[in-house]
Amino acid sequence: MTMADGATPRVRDFYNRFPYPPDPLQDGPPPGYNWRWCYATAYGHCTGRAPDAGQPLRILDAGCGSGVSSDYLVHLNPEARVTALDISPQALAVAQERLRRSGGEQRIRFHCVSLLEAPSLGRFQLVNSVGVLHHMADPAAGLAALARALADGGILHLFLYADGGRWEIHRTQHALRLLGVQADEAGVRFARQLIGQLPEQNGIRQRHHQRWTLDTVGDAAFADMYLHPQETSYTLDRLFQLVEGCGLELLGFSNPRIWQLDTLLQGEALERAEALPHRQQWQLIEALNTDISHFEFFLGKPPLPNHTWSSDEDLWAATAQRNPCLWGWPGARLLDPDLEPMDLDQKEVNLLKAIDAAPSQPLQHLLDADDDRSRASLGEQVRRLWERRLILLRPTIH
Repeated sequence: MTMADGATPRVRDFYNRFPYPPDPLQDGPPPGYNWRWCYATAYGHCTGRAPDAGQPLRILDAGCGSGVSSDYLVHLNPEARVTALDISPQALAVAQERLRRSGGEQRIRFHCVSLLEAPSLGRFQLVNSVGVLHHMADPAAGLAALARALADGGILHLFLYADGGRWEIHRTQHALRLLGVQADEAGVRFARQLIGQLPEQNGIRQRHHQRWTLDTVGDAAFADMYLHPQETSYTLDRLFQLVEGCGLELLGFSNPRIWQLDTLLQGEALERAEALPHRQQWQLIEALNTDISHFEFFLGKPPLPNHTWSSDEDLWAATAQRNPCLWGWPGARLLDPDLEPMDLDQKEVNLLKAIDAAPSQPLQHLLDADDDRSRASLGEQVRRLWERRLILLRPTIH
């Protein structure tokens, strides 16, 4: 018997009309990268170490839509077998054409099924589900299904709407429902006119033009934001409640810069905040940052390692590889995994080149090759590269 969520019929109809994301099709691999969709970097972010080499890798894109995420998952993980599912036949047709044109169609299999059927497709080391659970009538059932599809030691990347940073969207959605606006092309035209005709000083109109104009240029993107038939937004408290009981561990946010206290606080306020437990620190940031419109985070299925590389013995026995999600290498001026500018000094460039030249050798070979650098100073430099996410470290397997 085919499984379906209570919202499946209307959500499927919506995405058949407005396949999403609306990114244009193009020939060749997708541009750039998103480190969250590269298994090695995502696993390194969650555990502090690179995944074991040579293990079969299976990836699930649960709710792939028009295949933008699937395209990256295929091209950023050339060794993986990728499976993608979605409830919309029209969105899947776009996804299949996208992968055909990018050259990735041979390494992906598409299924037109509900996310609830994910466990029937196998077990996966990486599950990606971006912007899906919050469009289900029962998100908890969807999360439980994803947890069952995750292999032991696997990681799950989720993206869910945050309540606080979407107040203007919620009010616009409510107004459009009161006016009987339908989720179709005529409804999009009406909604655009409504926002554009509000007084210039109106907060909804101002927030739309300040934050969302570029994100809603196309009708599909505008409809997805303002006319979606099924949507849930979360506070951190409700997010914690959703996650508790699913058998997975919260491993942290995949946009960690947003959750750093020093982006908002200083002085005594920062000192007080730093004394709070992590969850209360996050709640404080949620209360103060009114622009948080989504939560993106990783969950993991135990057992999962947690490497800090504080032991010199472990460090020198480890192997290292350059982070594959860097833009501008080789060179001293890079874009880091989050596409932020990063400048390296010459010692860092030389060390990264030495690591790049021998990724399968234990780091001890760096000491053996350079007698001028002390063990302590070289260890500090290696750890600095790891902390800045320029390299991934893998422990020796005994």
